[in-house]
Amino acid sequence: MKRLIRSRFVRMLSARVIGLYLVVALRTTRWTVEAPDEAWPYMLGVDGRSAIVAFWHEFLPLVPALWWHAHRASPGLRMTVLISRHRDGRMMTDIVRKWDVQVIAGSSDRPKPGDTGPSRDKGGAAAMRSLLGLLRSGSLVAITPDGPRGPRRIVQPGVARLAALSGVPVVPAAASCRPSRRLRSWDRMVLPLPFGRGRIVCGAPIPVPRHDWEAASAAIAAALDAVAAKAEAGGA
Repeated sequence: MKRLIRSRFVRMLSARVIGLYLVVALRTTRWTVEAPDEAWPYMLGVDGRSAIVAFWHEFLPLVPALWWHAHRASPGLRMTVLISRHRDGRMMTDIVRKWDVQVIAGSSDRPKPGDTGPSRDKGGAAAMRSLLGLLRSGSLVAITPDGPRGPRRIVQPGVARLAALSGVPVVPAAASCRPSRRLRSWDRMVLPLPFGRGRIVCGAPIPVPRHDWEAASAAIAAALDAVAAKAEAGGA
């Protein structure tokens, strides 16, 4: 039974069912999208600009609505998502690839203070190199700074390191929708229900200096909490 559950067929079937459900739920939700004027050139890839779009892991099922909104406004826009290599990550890869989103697989350990080089474990070094190249070529990169397994709403250093090395800003994002359900997962993930109202909130771009990227994690965390509070308080 365990072998069946872990089989590629079951994983792909589950991904198809979940993906179809999310399309129905998100497409039948009426969304409002809010972002400061200075964020849109990065979100839409104006003049080749790119950004790291960061959001808490719990909002992962809602964020495709932001990607679809941006892609409608800028059809040539490219999006890349960093996804871990564990089993849940492989299923997520099967889902998002149906939406014309590129996937980079890998995760990284917490770096030592003063280390500005790429991560070394779990595909982190290769993932960092790939993401740097994609950002420099104008692709948006989506990252959950507290993923893939927490702790909840605690920023891991990878997002700040990537921003510092690439020279592109971090745009914090969050979303809410009603009706929805909170799952009993480590992140209390939000599951959207169909035919509701949703709200997506983005914050101002956060530049990360190369010489002091470690200190930027606190600013990124505060910005993520702020947009999450605004999205959730808005009565989606």
